[in-house]
Parts: sequence; C-alpha cells; structure tokens
Amino acid sequence: MTVLAIDQGTSATKAAVIDGDRVIGLADVAVAVHSGTDGSVELDPEELWASVLAAGSAALAQAGHPTIDAVGLANQGETVFAWNRRTGAPLGRAMVWQDRRSADVCAHLAAHGPRLAAITGLDLDPYFVAPKLVWQREHVPASESADATITTSDVWLLHRLCGAFVTDVATAGRSLLLDLDTGAWSDEACAVFGIDPADLPRVVGNAEPLGTTTVFGAPMAVTGACVDQQAALFAERCRRAGEAKCTYGTGAFLLACTGDRPVRSANGLVGCPAWQLGDHLTWCLDGQVFTVGAAVTWLQQIGVISEPADLDRLGGAVADSGGTTFVPALAGLAAPFWKPYAKAAFTGMSLATERGHLVRAAIDGIAAQVALLARAVAADLGAPLQVLRVDGGLTRSATLLQAQADLLQAPVEVYPSPHATVMGVAEFAAIGADLAFADPTVGSAAPQVIEPRLHADEAEARLSAWLEVAAATMDR
Repeated sequence: MTVLAIDQGTSATKAAVIDGDRVIGLADVAVAVHSGTDGSVELDPEELWASVLAAGSAALAQAGHPTIDAVGLANQGETVFAWNRRTGAPLGRAMVWQDRRSADVCAHLAAHGPRLAAITGLDLDPYFVAPKLVWQREHVPASESADATITTSDVWLLHRLCGAFVTDVATAGRSLLLDLDTGAWSDEACAVFGIDPADLPRVVGNAEPLGTTTVFGAPMAVTGACVDQQAALFAERCRRAGEAKCTYGTGAFLLACTGDRPVRSANGLVGCPAWQLGDHLTWCLDGQVFTVGAAVTWLQQIGVISEPADLDRLGGAVADSGGTTFVPALAGLAAPFWKPYAKAAFTGMSLATERGHLVRAAIDGIAAQVALLARAVAADLGAPLQVLRVDGGLTRSATLLQAQADLLQAPVEVYPSPHATVMGVAEFAAIGADLAFADPTVGSAAPQVIEPRLHADEAEARLSAWLEVAAATMDR
C-alpha cells in the first residue's frame, strides 16, 4: 500500500508518500498570506494550486515515483473564494478563515443566530463559511456572475485534481449550512443566507472514491478528503467520547470527540461532524484560538523575537511573565468568547519588563486560552479531560508545553510526529481505497508526556487574571 497524502494549510502545503509503515517522501511548500487593516486575510488560489502540485511532485520524486494506490487531501476549512465553474479559473483572492470582513453580514443576521446554532451547532461568526459566501457573492463582478460558484478551497482543489464537485462532511460542518444531526445541507439554514442548496457541492464521506487524478503523471485514485483538524483528531486516535487533542499551528484548535452523538455546546464551543466512514457519522466539539503561530510570527515581525526558538531561549529564561499579560486577539477572539472585534493587548508592563517577560506573557496567553477551551469541553461533557494530546510546530517549545500542562492541570501528551493531519488524511485515503493502513508513528517511540508542576490554586489565579485582562479587550 502506497498513499500520497496532501495537507493544504494556511501558510504551507505539505505532502507525504507513505509506503506501508514508512514515510518515504516528504515535502513542504510555503504559501503567502496577505493581511490588511480592514480585517482582510487573503491568499492567491493559483498559488495554493501551485503549492499542491509542487509539494506532491517533490514528495513523489523523493520517494522514487512509486505506484500510488490512493490520494488523500486535507484542507484548511473555512477559506472561501469565487471561481468560474465552467473554466475553473478563480475570480479573485481567497478569504482565509481568519478574515473578518463578513462581520457586518453576521451583525445583519444576528437575530437568526440562535436558530442557526440549533441547526448547525455553530455560532454565527465571520470565522465560518456562510458569511464569507455572502460577502463574496456581493463582490463578484457582474460580468462573471453567470458562471460563478463560491465554495471552500477543498471543493476547487478536488475539482482540479479529479473533476469532482464535492466537499467532505467534516468540512461542510464548518459552513453554518449543514444540519448537525443528519450531515446534509439544511434548507432552513441555507435560506437565512439566501443560498440554494442545489448550488452547493455534494456532501461526501471522508473515505470513499471521488475520482482519478493525473496531475502528478500516472492515474491515481483520490479516495480521502477531510478538513485539517478532524484529520489530526483521527490520526491521534481520539476516537472515543472524551478524548481530545489540540493542534498548535497558525491558530490553536482543540477538538474533543463526542462519539455517536452530536453535542450542541452550552459553553461557547461548536459542535460539528468529526468524520463519516461508510454510513457511520462521528461527532466532536471544537474550540479555536485564532492567532497562535500567527502571534509568534507577529512577534518576529515587530522585533520582539528573532525566531520561534526564542520562545524557549527568552521565554524560558524568566521565572514568569513579571506581571505582564498578553491577549493574542490579533484576529479577534474565537471560542468560547466569540468576540470578532476584540483587540490584542499587552498589559502590566513596567520599567522592569524585559523581552523575556513579553515572550513568556505570549506563551501564557496562548496556554490560557487553550486551558479555557478544555474547561468548556469538560462542562459540556460532564467530566474533565484526563489528558490532552497535542501536535503542531509550536509543540517544539518546552516552555509552552509546560505552561499548557500547568494551566490545564492535566498531562499533555505530544504526538510523536509533526505530520498529524497528513497521517489522518492518509488513513482516510487508505480506508477509501479498501487498503490496510499502518500509522508510521504508532510504536515508533514512547510519547512525551508533560505533567503539571503548578499548584491548582496558582493555575486558577493565573487564568482568572488573564480573563480579567481579556474582558477589557472585548469592548468594541
């Protein structure tokens, strides 16, 4: 069994060739993201496509161009753009999931928020797809409107790969248009946004034949598709109710499996499909921190740090933040607050504040938000998390991992590979092609586990202090 797995992410596309239980080819191609003062966060769809081709080709070349039995594609979820259904050409830049320009759409439809949450499990927020669809619809040139379709990025990428016009159920669950209980488009939710369900892509499972691609040379079956965070949840074996993981990438995303039942959160999280295998649907709870790796990049851009390694070199060199607090609301605050107009803030500084204190405050601010997401999961499911599995580039920071365990007051278990999303969609592709899959990370090494060192009372005091500062950033 040989699988080509592609993870098309916010800032890069990663591709891996997996042969049996070995990764024999791996490539990573950067993607440029453009941010504006108007709340825009955009990228060029053609650059996305070029990155998919380049990463896939490079991984295959490194692997020696083996025969590929299955292809899987993971996507970044809520990124939306218009394209010509007849020619496949994009009709402008894509709105990345962090883009806030559709906030006015949400404000206009605010009265529908409770009903939409009941149907879809999601809060009415610019983060999700439908408000972006409306915004894009209003900005498609009239000369292009006849052949225009507006979709998430996965639909367009799959269309270019194999001609399909589909989206997987986990990605569709990020739209504010999907019925959480049935995994099908909701006529009622679509009507709120003025969308005809017949214009939407067909919703498919995460592991089934979707078509054949020849973009990498020989014909290859495309048999797996999933939004990135649910693919990582699957890879990290969080497949029973109460098992949870957090990915620290451009943002941080904590997902907890709820098993065979959908849960509509009463604590600021969102409920959504996790995956569908055959006719069997599994659900999860989801909480988001919009700017995590993006906050680290911002710290680099303004000169606080020179590279991500400074999180430990500077932030780990001080005992604490010296009274400084950082709220990383650089693109608003997501779960459990849902405050799109919140602003980032450093507070509590004095003449004694050093760079290390600022870096430590940033680390603690990230860890605090994730700990609050875990607390919301516990409230919704009726039991605290016993362990949090973590993955993503920032898990290389020992200081962040310790801060996370301390504020979480539970062990943090590090996934033994930086490629959780790739492994998850690779397994979906293998299942869709009716192939056995051996995860290369399983049994490769004992997982790294970080235990809390901070007393529970001190952890509670730090979370309360962070919340007090965060509340001040939420006023519009």
